[in-house]
Order: sequence, then structure tokens, then C-alpha cells
Amino acid sequence: MKTQAAVVIEAGKPIEIEELELDKPREGEVLIQYTHAGLCHSDVHVAHGDLEARLPMILGHEGAGIIQEVGPGVSRVKVGDHVVCSFIPNCGSCRYCATGRQSICDMGATILEGYLPGERFPNTGPRGDYGAMCMLGTFSQYGVIHQNSCVKVDDDLPLEKAVLVGCGVPTGWGAAVNTAAVKPGETVVVVGIGGIGINAVQGARLAGAKNIIAVDPLENKREKAMELGATHSFASTDEAMEAITDLTRGQMADSAILTPGLMTSEIVAGGFNAIGKGGVVVLTGLNKLEEQNIELPGSIMTLFRKTLKGSLFGDCNPTIDIPRILGLYQSGDIKLDEIITRTYTLDQVNEGYDDLLAGKNVRGVVVHSHN
Repeated sequence: MKTQAAVVIEAGKPIEIEELELDKPREGEVLIQYTHAGLCHSDVHVAHGDLEARLPMILGHEGAGIIQEVGPGVSRVKVGDHVVCSFIPNCGSCRYCATGRQSICDMGATILEGYLPGERFPNTGPRGDYGAMCMLGTFSQYGVIHQNSCVKVDDDLPLEKAVLVGCGVPTGWGAAVNTAAVKPGETVVVVGIGGIGINAVQGARLAGAKNIIAVDPLENKREKAMELGATHSFASTDEAMEAITDLTRGQMADSAILTPGLMTSEIVAGGFNAIGKGGVVVLTGLNKLEEQNIELPGSIMTLFRKTLKGSLFGDCNPTIDIPRILGLYQSGDIKLDEIITRTYTLDQVNEGYDDLLAGKNVRGVVVHSHN
């Protein structure tokens, strides 16, 4: 069958819409009709070349849709199921899945190569084999993906909201709840209020943090953070330091969750200086893979027992945490409607990313048409 898809042909060039041929699902694979896709910063990293991926690649790794066909041996989903896609697959049997660490499942090793197990490319087109971002490629009307990337959700859940729980919401929420292990009464700093940071704010609020300090240079982002649970907001970590000191009587923050568009050594140092003894800095933002962006005084780290932690997918286990977070949405404890700033059609994807980079969106969503 044919599908329209948004593709990165060459790093640094605009995303192009191409018509591709899509193979039928094979062993363990499913055909999904994507209904919605989230515009996440990681796709920009691929388009700009910050993350070196195998090109050409269909972008999009936050997606939701309806299963149209299943290949042999598929047991997790059936035709007609509504699913949210997990941007890191979970096989359930590697040592990481088996120890409850699905976010670092071995199947995630090829998310920047973009092929399914066996180096299989279901998408072909004028430039040969096309990879799919995170083995998903949600900026396409249809996709053939592995069942290990699918999480079934309730049919009555609106997919245009549920789509966000494939990447951005668990990544931010989990960075607070799981990685930083925020506890009632604590003080948390969140640096960078985009699609990840806003959910770190929501996670910290839900975990019972007393003070949640949102840091972002853009006023619209700070306002959204205050609306969804932040207690204070500042344009920079430096500007926030006095308030953090006063609020904690000099003890400083318990955790700093760093979710900027591009992680720099200055942002890491700011988070490190904002936490007190026994505090933790959580790194979720990205930069070039070889970029050296952590330069800190090791003696202070030792003497103050500070911790620096990397967090992938919010250290969530998608098979349990995606339904759990959607349950919190259904009960009103996590807001999804309020963080969607704008929707776009597939051919507006470049405009969507321009808006993201200009700071206009907390989260943008692509709505697929199936005429």
C-alpha cells in the first residue's frame, strides 16, 4: 500500500512530504493507521543533525492510532485496537525489561537506525529504504511497526490527547516521579518548560512537592507552568537562586530536572548549584552524542553527596505506566488538553517545528487525514 510521510532526506534541509510504499506486516509486526502524532524536540535533533540518524528517515516518534492488520505471532494487540506507541519498544525478556527497566530495553538500540528486527525496512520509496524514527515514523498516514512498540488503550480515550503519553508526558512526569523520586514537601527546580518540562512540573506536583520552581526564558512557558502546578517561575536559574535559598532556608532544592531543548554545560552547572546536600540533578535534555557538556567540581559533588542522573523515558515501564498516566488524565490529576497549543496537518510539519523552535508551542500535534 501507499502512504504519505514526512521525511528527513538530509540533515539541515526542510522536511519533505513523500509518497512511500509500505510492505505488509510480517512476524511480530502490525499495520497501524496513525491518527495523531506529537511534535517532539528529538525529531528536530535528527532533522538538524544533532542526533546522527540513518537517513532518509520518516520522522515522528510520538504517535497513536488504530491497528489495521497483524502479522503472524502477534499477541499483544488485535485488529481494531486503539494504541499509543511507545518510542522505546519493550521486548519483555532482555535483562533490562526483566528487571523492570523497560526504558532501556535492548530493542531500543536501533531507534536511530530506524529499522525493525532483522534490519528490515517496511518503507521504500524514490531513495530506496526509509528508516522510521524510533522504529515508528508517526509522521506517516500508516506504518508497519513491531508489536513491542504498541500499548493498547481504552477505546473511549481521545487519541488526540493520548498521543502525548507515547513520549513527552511519561518522560517529564517520570523524571520527577521516578528518577528524582520527588517526595511530599520537597523543593524541585524544572529548567526548560516545553513538552517534557511541563510534565515534570505536573509530576512534581502530583508527588507532593511543596515548592516547584519553573525556569524558562519565555513568559508564555512560565505562565503555563504556573497554571499547571509550579509555585514560582523565573527566566533563568541565576534569577531563581535567591528564591530557592529563601524558600528552603538555605538548604537549596532537593532536585533539579533539566529539560532544555539543547543541553549545555551552563544548564548542567546551574542545576548542580541549585540543589543542596544529598540533592539530585536529572538530565533529560539532549545534545550531540559526543558533546562534552558536563563540567562540575567533583569535590563539591563528593562533599555534598550530590547525584547526577540520566533519565530516559522518565525511567518508565511503558506497558504499565502509559495506562497509569492515562488513568490519571481520566481522573483529572494530569492535564493533557491544556498542554496542546496547536494542531497541524501533515503538510504543515515544517511550520509546526518552526513554531516549536520559536517557543510558541508547549506541544503541537499533527492530525492525520485519511481521505
